[in-house]
Amino acid sequence: MFHLLWLVMAVPFASAALLALLGSRLARITVAILGAGSIGFAAILTILIAAKFITSPPAGDAYVQHLWTWMSSGGFQPEVALYLDSVALLMLLVVTFVGFLIHLYSVEYMRDDEGYARFFAYMNLFEASMITLILAKNLLLLYLGWEGVGLCSFLLIGFWYKDPANVRAAGKAFIVTRVGDTAFAVGLFLLAIRLGTLDIQELMHRASVQWISGSGIAVAAAALLLGGAVGKSAQLPLQTWLPDAMAGPTPTSALIHAATMVTAGVYLIARTHVLFTLAPPVQLAVAIIGATTMLLAAFSALAQRDMKRVLAYSTISQIGYMFLALGLGAWSAALFHLMTHAFFKALLFLAAGVVIHAIHEQDLYRMGGLRSELRLAFWSFVIGGSALAGLPLITAGFFSKDLILWQSWAGPNGNVWFWVAGMTGAVLTSLYTFRLILLTFYGSQQAHVKAESGLAVRISLIVLCVLAVAGGYVNTPPNFGGVPALSNFLSSAVPSLEEVHTVPITELITALCASAAFAIGLGLAYLLYGPQRARVPVEGFLPNLWRAGWGFDWLYDRVFVRPFRWLVGKSKSDVVDIPVRGVGQLAVLSYRALCLVQTGHVRWYAMGIAMGTIAILAIAFFAR
Repeated sequence: MFHLLWLVMAVPFASAALLALLGSRLARITVAILGAGSIGFAAILTILIAAKFITSPPAGDAYVQHLWTWMSSGGFQPEVALYLDSVALLMLLVVTFVGFLIHLYSVEYMRDDEGYARFFAYMNLFEASMITLILAKNLLLLYLGWEGVGLCSFLLIGFWYKDPANVRAAGKAFIVTRVGDTAFAVGLFLLAIRLGTLDIQELMHRASVQWISGSGIAVAAAALLLGGAVGKSAQLPLQTWLPDAMAGPTPTSALIHAATMVTAGVYLIARTHVLFTLAPPVQLAVAIIGATTMLLAAFSALAQRDMKRVLAYSTISQIGYMFLALGLGAWSAALFHLMTHAFFKALLFLAAGVVIHAIHEQDLYRMGGLRSELRLAFWSFVIGGSALAGLPLITAGFFSKDLILWQSWAGPNGNVWFWVAGMTGAVLTSLYTFRLILLTFYGSQQAHVKAESGLAVRISLIVLCVLAVAGGYVNTPPNFGGVPALSNFLSSAVPSLEEVHTVPITELITALCASAAFAIGLGLAYLLYGPQRARVPVEGFLPNLWRAGWGFDWLYDRVFVRPFRWLVGKSKSDVVDIPVRGVGQLAVLSYRALCLVQTGHVRWYAMGIAMGTIAILAIAFFAR
């Protein structure tokens, strides 16, 4: 079964190529079969491979499939080779299965769009690129998939390109993430030069042998990789692109925010964890960036009026939780939350798409009273929102977030401040989640329902509802229903925490505090935004600052955009071209000077030859 691994990547690529070349000539049913069917095939094949991996693990707990040598230059010979271990398998299951549900949803959601085939071509290329990123055995192939998801995000965010605002949002995402990608590329050059390879496993081995902990080269390499991760995963200071990415179709938002692009940075750090353990200052920076981003994004989510922008800032905040766990060395906890987040965030985005499609409105203050009209969307929001906020013992989000919160203090790199930040984030998450639900589904109905969802949409939502509830139980202890713990499964690829500090906190106390945080957020949401409250958006300096994403766009506009535009304005006269034009004018003058000697008189030519000969002989004589 393992030998079919290449098909998981190849089939979506082939489907994307067919849809791009022939999509305009194909019937919509054929486009739907190619678009969603190819991802469904990849998901089924991944499940079969996972079953084989669990029941009969490959030698060394990893399977390597060599396809061909990509290039050969001296001793540098990167391959197109696939590497499957427990971490890659978990990511592959999430990307293909959740991706398939989003594609199935899209079959119905996008059916009336004139760019139907183009949409699925982009989506399949997106999936194929993410699969390449996950399965890459070396960082160069990973970087190919990394750039592929960046390209596809640009294409999908600007899918409705006739609206200039969408094109600007796509361009912003492309440019901001390029900042991080540039740092990542420089990091690849550094690693290739210093360690002589980009093969991930060999790279980690050589780094651990040749570099000492805290050395300058280790810190530089890890910092450059972190630059790439914060760009793709929308963490400080490169988080500004993600809220504007809501310009794309709702299935695109679900794919970017739940299963693919924003998780790439988390996966990169987990995959190269050895480099970060060799660079303690950078690993600490990962935790600080995660905690800070988590809180800032949660406050911003509280002030948003647009339904999708609330979920966008929520994604930034939840990725912050994952970065916090990575920075503290809780690798399996970060990956566990990545998995559960994919379930409930995809559910929330797809349910938001149902609401938006039904009432043609995204402003929360123009909604209300929809729970009786859109029952499936309502319960999807309740289940997905409860998982996001961490409803105790029932939803998947509670188990993964509780594990991060406990290890943020009890882990060897944790402390009370990270624990307090995580708990504060939990309260804010519960508050903005139930604010969203109360404003949308309670109170007086202000919008008329214009459309109902069909079978494909319902299937996707129901399956994700089940996963948002049951997904957390995969990390229960081995004696709980005979299910092996996810942390144990991942331990062959990423190390578990070796020690726990003696602190006045236990996992039970943390769980109780997380439950209290959930209840406090729910209570505050009801008091501030319940049906009895006037539906008036809060104004003032802080709400406006939060709504504007803490002013990062304002700052970047004045520090980077306006100076660049000023330089462009000053260069209208092509100042940079002056030296180039000078060389051209010098050539013209030389040509005109030489033309003067072309008289057509033989005597002048003979005299010139004679004078030249005398000059050459004189130089030869006096130079001796």
